[in-house]
Amino acid sequence: MSTSYNVTDGVAVITLENPPVNGLGQSTRAGIVDGIAKANADAAVKAVVITGSGKVFCGGADIKEFGSPKAGAEPNLHVVIDTVEKSAKPVVAAIHGVAMGGGLELALGCHYRVVVPGAQIALPEVNIGIVPGAGGTQRLPRVLGVETALQMITTGASVPSEKLAKAPGQKLFDRVIEGDLVPGAIAFAKEFADARPLPSVRDLTVAAPADAEAFTKARAELAKSRRGLEAPQRCVDCVEASVKLDLDAGIKFEREVFEKLVTSDQARALRHAFFGERAASKIPDVPESTPLRKIERLAVIGAGTMGGGITMNFLNAGVPVTLLEMKQEALDRGVATIRKNYEAQVSKGKLAQDKYEQRMSLLTTTLSYDDIAQADMVIEAVFEDFGVKSQVFTKLDAVMKQGAILASNTSTLDVDKIAEVTKRPADVVGLHFFSPANVMRLLEVVRSKHTAKDVMATVMAVAKKIKKVAVVSGVCDGFIGNRMIEQYSRQAGFLLDEGATPQQVDKAVEKWGMAMGPFRMGDLAGNDIGWAIRKRRYTEKPDMRYSATADKLCELGRFGQKTGAGWYDYEAGKREPIPSPVVEEMLAKHRADKGITPRQISDEEIVGRLILALANEGAYILEEGIASRASDIDMVYLTGYGFPVFRGGPMFYADTLGLKTVVETMKKFQQNPLDDAKGWEPAPLLSKLAAEGKSFN
Repeated sequence: MSTSYNVTDGVAVITLENPPVNGLGQSTRAGIVDGIAKANADAAVKAVVITGSGKVFCGGADIKEFGSPKAGAEPNLHVVIDTVEKSAKPVVAAIHGVAMGGGLELALGCHYRVVVPGAQIALPEVNIGIVPGAGGTQRLPRVLGVETALQMITTGASVPSEKLAKAPGQKLFDRVIEGDLVPGAIAFAKEFADARPLPSVRDLTVAAPADAEAFTKARAELAKSRRGLEAPQRCVDCVEASVKLDLDAGIKFEREVFEKLVTSDQARALRHAFFGERAASKIPDVPESTPLRKIERLAVIGAGTMGGGITMNFLNAGVPVTLLEMKQEALDRGVATIRKNYEAQVSKGKLAQDKYEQRMSLLTTTLSYDDIAQADMVIEAVFEDFGVKSQVFTKLDAVMKQGAILASNTSTLDVDKIAEVTKRPADVVGLHFFSPANVMRLLEVVRSKHTAKDVMATVMAVAKKIKKVAVVSGVCDGFIGNRMIEQYSRQAGFLLDEGATPQQVDKAVEKWGMAMGPFRMGDLAGNDIGWAIRKRRYTEKPDMRYSATADKLCELGRFGQKTGAGWYDYEAGKREPIPSPVVEEMLAKHRADKGITPRQISDEEIVGRLILALANEGAYILEEGIASRASDIDMVYLTGYGFPVFRGGPMFYADTLGLKTVVETMKKFQQNPLDDAKGWEPAPLLSKLAAEGKSFN
């Protein structure tokens, strides 16, 4: 069993021993039940303490058992909590580290709870598409009140124990223990060993919220902040039930909601994202024991938007950075932007003044490569041109100390060729940050054929330190994310040819869940960027078809928000897109010149063509070994491209449709004479998996 049982001075101590977070696996649950029975049968035992080994009390369900028969095997968590609650002898939960999910629900079933400062308390189930399933939505409002419980349950956010302990009228913690937890818990248990009747959360009532419209307002707010997600809304239903129903009826209601959600596509997608993020950090051929290079000082080349954002990531993590530019005015402008970004956080109360000053103190600037020679890692963020980057890496090769990691922030260029500019290609790696780099979670780690394994292990650890989701990509044009988005954008262009408007296409995919449609995205990024790529394509891949509409837009100088006009018009100083008569006229003329009669296109067709174009290109990427896993591709889109998390990513979404259905749909798209039939040829891997009745994930 994953528990231990010891008796100290008349108090039985049941310790959860299931590292790393003492998850409530089947053997742990059984150990708790057996320990309670043993304590109640021993006349020498007057009370029981339940605690966790190592650094945490309990992190909830055992993720190793997700989806397996053990997850629901007896005793289930309801039985465990019922056993604890009905113990004839007082049971004290001794909480440290974290009490999350089922761990907090277990603690709420105990008669008393003691805690050390700094413990993190949460019911995070909403983030994997479900509601707490063992009474959490019913018991937490009874000890913290509806308002606090509702906030915690609908967001899944963790709250420090000391903050909750100071809340007026809270009944969650009976004592905060400043010293050693277990001795303090044993002393507390002895103090209340003879107290009768034993207190129980089930005996507490839930006061209705002071605001009669609290639940209605919560639903409306969540519809905006957690757009498209069902679980937050059902969490509100469950907390509302805690006000209206007794505990047993409320738990029955919660369980019905839980069982409906746990098998839903949304919950499956969110679980996929949860495990996909963890899997992305593991590189199949790089052992976790690989020694890491020391990264204590960083250098960044280029103080523009991207370089400044990259710099902020490391300052935030406490890593000193030297920022290099060629001209003082560019350097001053870059530092001013970094200050402005931090000052905006300070003014909004998101960053303390002393933290801001501490971060800025870690930043030094220079105009000389000699001043960065001793950095452990350097990241270049200069203009996206091979000639420019070659010059930079030639200089770095000459000045950087041996063992330094040389990283390029390229978004499309060949990292193999960049590495070969140097005499140390094994030290070179691509680190493709996404703009704004200090905000976006995604980091594509581009592994060249030369990159050393210890470099890969080191940069993955660095990514974790700066709180990025790192996904490894092989070398190809556009890597994973931008290579796929090109197919998405091509389809968007063909839809315009056939009669759709930019606003119709954007609204269709945004309603489906995308954070931003392709035309709003183009205006934000700069339509000239795509124009430059297409010009290169016309030479390199003359057989690849594109709609001419995007080129015609750029020929009008409509590059997007930065010029005040793109696919949409923009008012000065505002980002709100306004449908453009100029674009409508341009599209109408284009269709007339091509002899195209515009047709009505359904939102369903728009979504299908855009999203399946992503999935098909993803299948090529997977087959070529550019990505190791389908879930890695999904993580790129969930964390870097605004793909709705409740859809699980383009590859997972294709799985939910069924790959046979995907192939059949693509074959129908091939019949459209105005589309690119070649582009709808299913990738060999997709065809193979569909024929075998298998899926990507």
